[in-house]
Amino acid sequence: MTCLNLLTDIPGIRVGHCQDLTLRTGVTAILFDRPVIASGSFPGGAPALRETALLEPENLVGHIHAVVLSGGSTYGLDATTGVQAWLREQFGKTPLPPSTIRVPIVVQASLYDLPPGGQTTWGRYSPYAEMGHQAATSARSGVFGLGTAGAGTGATTATLRGGLGSASTITPAGHRVAALVAVNAVGTATIGDGPHFWSAPFEQGKEFGRLGMPAHLSVEDLRLRSKWASVTGTTIGLVATDATLTKTQAKRLAILAQDGVARGVFPAHLPLDGDAMIGVSTAEKPEPIGQEWTEILHAATQVTARAIARGVYEAAPLPGGAPLPTWRERFGERKTSGSETV
Repeated sequence: MTCLNLLTDIPGIRVGHCQDLTLRTGVTAILFDRPVIASGSFPGGAPALRETALLEPENLVGHIHAVVLSGGSTYGLDATTGVQAWLREQFGKTPLPPSTIRVPIVVQASLYDLPPGGQTTWGRYSPYAEMGHQAATSARSGVFGLGTAGAGTGATTATLRGGLGSASTITPAGHRVAALVAVNAVGTATIGDGPHFWSAPFEQGKEFGRLGMPAHLSVEDLRLRSKWASVTGTTIGLVATDATLTKTQAKRLAILAQDGVARGVFPAHLPLDGDAMIGVSTAEKPEPIGQEWTEILHAATQVTARAIARGVYEAAPLPGGAPLPTWRERFGERKTSGSETV
């Protein structure tokens, strides 16, 4: 199987986007060919979530049909309605025995990309339900857009435009692990005022420039850089594996993905962050044995950190300009020679 370095490297996962460049917001729908085992980790101080309580291992629901990531703060949570409607339409095409009830189970995390003051111009109801339906309709396996796409359309960090990123890997035992992250952090994905990413130690190939780390980190590099106190931010996403996991293991997978958030964003998990990661098992391969489970968790941290850097690296300008530059607008394409950046 060809490796695209995307979440869709895991068979049975489809990704679709819908974005509105005028509103500077969007929705990403992650659909599964078969219901998946899932749980989550939500340490951010200002989360915007829908139906995530059912992900807790002690709760009844064992499988879900889709995950939604969106902009729009709590308005954006309407996107689940659209994705659920699309799934219900698909369910209606499959005859069921009498008295059988099939309810699409969709969970969602949303980020804050509203204009200053949070004012909206869309009328009585938000556009997110329709955007969710369109994102689900467009979901495909294979290649999908990164950067200024879907839930990453209006994303920002403290210093640069954010975006949607993805990365994947294969463990020594052959399990696939991949992440999809919308980066709208209160903190930064890059070090100080320079082009280097906090995720640099985990980079594979030249997926976000191959700049490596600075020779040393100065006091200025480590100074707090964050969005102003009245604005929330969020790093939201999911990490998935084709290994068969229990719901409790899926939660641990999400927790290790949060370690990746802390390695890709500095600082992370602040009171104004809504950081949320969902762990997913498609159960295409047998359950991990012994050290194989630790390898999957180790990979989850790394693919999440890599996805964060890719989201910022791939961001594109928005029509009409923006108060923050993209990584490429600020730093251009850097050439590397050995360990030196020129």
